[in-house]
Amino acid sequence: MATQAPTDDNYSSNYESNKEAGVASKSSDTASSPERVRNFDTRTEKEKAIDKWLPITSSRNAKWWYAAFHNVTAMVGAGVLSLPSAMADLGWGPGVIILILSWVITLYTLWQMVEMHEMVPGKRFDRYHELGQHAFGEKLGLYIVVPQQLICEVGLDIVYMVTGGKSLQKFHNLVCPDCKDIKLTFFIMIFASAHFVLSHLPNFNSISGLSLAAAVMSLSYSTIAWTASVHKGVQKGVKYGNPNTTTPGKVFGFFNALGDVAFAYAGHNVVLEIQATIPSTPEKPSKVPMWRGVMVAYIVVAFCYFPVAIFGFWMFGNQVEDNILLSLEKPTWLIAMANLFVVVHVLGSYQIYAMPVFDMIETLLVKKLHFKPSWMLRFVSRNIYVAFTMFIGMTFPFFGALLGFLGGFAFAPTTFFLPCIMWLAIYKPRSQYWDQLGFDPPTVVTLRPVRMPLYGAARGGCEAEAGAAAAAAGCEAEAGPGGAVAAAAWFCDAYRRKNQN
Repeated sequence: MATQAPTDDNYSSNYESNKEAGVASKSSDTASSPERVRNFDTRTEKEKAIDKWLPITSSRNAKWWYAAFHNVTAMVGAGVLSLPSAMADLGWGPGVIILILSWVITLYTLWQMVEMHEMVPGKRFDRYHELGQHAFGEKLGLYIVVPQQLICEVGLDIVYMVTGGKSLQKFHNLVCPDCKDIKLTFFIMIFASAHFVLSHLPNFNSISGLSLAAAVMSLSYSTIAWTASVHKGVQKGVKYGNPNTTTPGKVFGFFNALGDVAFAYAGHNVVLEIQATIPSTPEKPSKVPMWRGVMVAYIVVAFCYFPVAIFGFWMFGNQVEDNILLSLEKPTWLIAMANLFVVVHVLGSYQIYAMPVFDMIETLLVKKLHFKPSWMLRFVSRNIYVAFTMFIGMTFPFFGALLGFLGGFAFAPTTFFLPCIMWLAIYKPRSQYWDQLGFDPPTVVTLRPVRMPLYGAARGGCEAEAGAAAAAAGCEAEAGPGGAVAAAAWFCDAYRRKNQN
């Protein structure tokens, strides 16, 4: 999976002339001469052919509106229907604040990822793990990013498999209440049968029509959810207190609600892969149309999330169901339509999150295990993946109850933390304020729990007559056995630089 990010065919060749004209980026981290850019793409013809076959890099003709509805489909998923329940565990004040902060923070971290996609002229980080490798190193980047990304994407596909089956079952029960009951297992199999066909669409651009339909459906059922709640009105005896009565229950409920909110903002796991489908040249980098699509998507996200969360909790209080549609029983035809919309939406969402997984599997098979790229290889590998998610969904139909855990364990890092850490590791931004204090912002942020004790040790050691050796010893002693020795050495150096200035 550790592959060199391929470039657009005309990207590197155009860069040389544009650099001389002053068009190229001035970043100090990028290539400094046209010769380096000209020689960057060292792939063989065979490797180029493989990259054109892989789903992420096979097509680069998407428009900004493709990015818009791909991001809406990726983000506005089944998680939006659980936001009123999360509000019940959080309460009015913390709930509204966390929703707003999550929207703002995730928009910022998504902007960081869009900017980092082409931070090196002539090279595109088309996959999340490629950016991680650039930030943390070839091996460490894989170890940090790939497990968390797979947990997110495979976990979401399993959740969507169960959600699609449950929504089909709910639709069946609403339109035919007198029909014989059918087990959830069979509805999951029916839902999965569609993916045994759809999963053979080769790349993101080939599923653009399905993604557009899914984005429209997500906006539709979200609108139905909050408008039907408002129409139903505030229920008698509604209470807004915490539904949990014990302290442990309140604590776990609060953290589970945070996980639900993190799950609702899981689109970052595929944002680089989506941007990879947009053409790019030095004159018109892909980040411009991508950011336009992201802004449109986030406006739609806000329109979906905030009304559903606030009105759903307002009308039903702490008795709201985990899925707001379950609290809405009438009108029957409207709730049945909303459940059908959910089915169409999760069809598209499943494919959006499955595409990077297909890319990882096919990259492993072709580049590591040296299978020949072919239709049969893709047919077998993708069918196995769909069958696997179907089997897990049928075996653990309560998999959705793990959303809070998955949200906190994997979605939060890949959405909230990793983009910021990679940005700091790559760009190493500085400001006059931090320079005056002798601090390096990336280290201050990532080592905050130990910065003051270590800086105190640095000061004591650096002011000693023994000089640098005593400073290092003082820092390392403060860090403790096996502690942040490297960080301690940095703090010593920071203190010395401060005094020199």
